[in-house]
Amino acid sequence: MTPHDIEHAATDPAEAQKLSLVERYRLQTWFLGIIAFSMILFLLVQARFILISLVIAIILFSLTADAITAFSRLRIGSWKITNWLASMAAVTLIAVVLLTLSAIVISQVNTVVTTTLTYTDQAIAAIARVAALFSPEAEATVETSIRSIQVSSYITTAAGQAGNLLSATTLVILFVGFMFAERLWFNTKLENLMHDKTQAHRIGRIIHSIVRRVNHYLLVKTGVSAATGAAVYVLMEAFGLEFAGPMAILTFVLNYIPSVGSIIANILLGLVALVQVPEPATALLIFVIGGMIQFMLGSVIDPMLMGRALRVSSFGIIISLAFWGAVWGIAGMFLAVPIMVAIMIVCSHIPSARPVAVLLSREGLPDFEDEAEIEVGLRQAAQ
Repeated sequence: MTPHDIEHAATDPAEAQKLSLVERYRLQTWFLGIIAFSMILFLLVQARFILISLVIAIILFSLTADAITAFSRLRIGSWKITNWLASMAAVTLIAVVLLTLSAIVISQVNTVVTTTLTYTDQAIAAIARVAALFSPEAEATVETSIRSIQVSSYITTAAGQAGNLLSATTLVILFVGFMFAERLWFNTKLENLMHDKTQAHRIGRIIHSIVRRVNHYLLVKTGVSAATGAAVYVLMEAFGLEFAGPMAILTFVLNYIPSVGSIIANILLGLVALVQVPEPATALLIFVIGGMIQFMLGSVIDPMLMGRALRVSSFGIIISLAFWGAVWGIAGMFLAVPIMVAIMIVCSHIPSARPVAVLLSREGLPDFEDEAEIEVGLRQAAQ
């Protein structure tokens, strides 16, 4: 409300009543928005197990849908691979890969749990030695403080959480199976839902843009994370350290968390080295080499391969990590960037929400691809 409106309302009762109604409507809109956000946040927290599994299933489905479409066009002599056969093969392959990875992770967690308990005293002594480098009086204080922490209870809790991985994997496989079963009729359902082919085509263009960018991000991130995990494995084997396999897997997983994941992985690498080697200088060398590996692959190779696929604000990434980490825990931190990219692309196509896309983008330019490129991609996917 401008000063001119207030002055005019003071001399015109009808105008004053109109402005009062406008202000009341705005206040009601804000209250309804706060209530809606609170309800959505409550549902996100309460149903996070199902929602996390659903988001992972959508990502896996989007990663393989284009490949299935390409395979369905192949011909072997006079025999053509049908869509349902390609979909069944994809679901079976996804199920086998997920169950295998779950079994590997669970076995590695069990190995770490049983072995870590024997290294507890050595770990406490190693951390106390590091504190003594800064202040001799701090060694006893740090050691006493760490021993007061129930390390075994935390490790047991972590092992119990890893046991839930199998249940989540089964749910993801079911979601992916139903998505492949419905994919053939998605465009028809979208047109019937919107009652407008132009609007349905526009929504399909937005979905296609999200899928292309998120898939590129995940493929690059997977390759860089795998290379980082392999380098950490070689590094630990070269120095004769234990836990090379678990640390490689942990590094691979943590590298999916932008910015902070690689830092946490390298700190854990340094702590594992400090516990196992007698000389702090050797542990420091391993820590420095691990940091160089993380820097080269994460800060040099990763941006080169990523290109323009992830033009999101660094500050926005930190906020997204904090929000989804608070709502969905560690899994939310893994999914924070794909969700943020999807939100930014959707907002960039909605005029009223475009300021949100501008704030989330790195350079204030949320448009990822030109219309011609998207149209070509949609035509190829529809063939």
